[in-house]
Amino acid sequence: NPQILKQVRGVAIVVIFYSNNKKWFALIMDIPRNRIGLRGTDIIDVVNLKCDPLLLGSVRAESGIFPAYHMNKENWITAALDGSVSDEVIKMLLDVSYELTVAKIKHK
Repeated sequence: NPQILKQVRGVAIVVIFYSNNKKWFALIMDIPRNRIGLRGTDIIDVVNLKCDPLLLGSVRAESGIFPAYHMNKENWITAALDGSVSDEVIKMLLDVSYELTVAKIKHK
């Protein structure tokens, strides 16, 4: 269930999390373009997602994918939601983030 976590200076931050443990796996926000290394200060919608460290290099080489904004850059990425990343890639990255953050079942 997406929830508006907070509003900062009128900007909504939407968090997508597990209903059973409130742990999040996607954070959608709008930020100035220059915060992710793009030119200008126009606002851009982005999503922060957890990424397998083994995939980081190849994923970041894709257009529209950046080191994570405001997160650990070794485990998280930021994807622009301006059409530069295909819907299929966004869905795949959401799946990866979900799988990496889902609570692990402990065996005794």
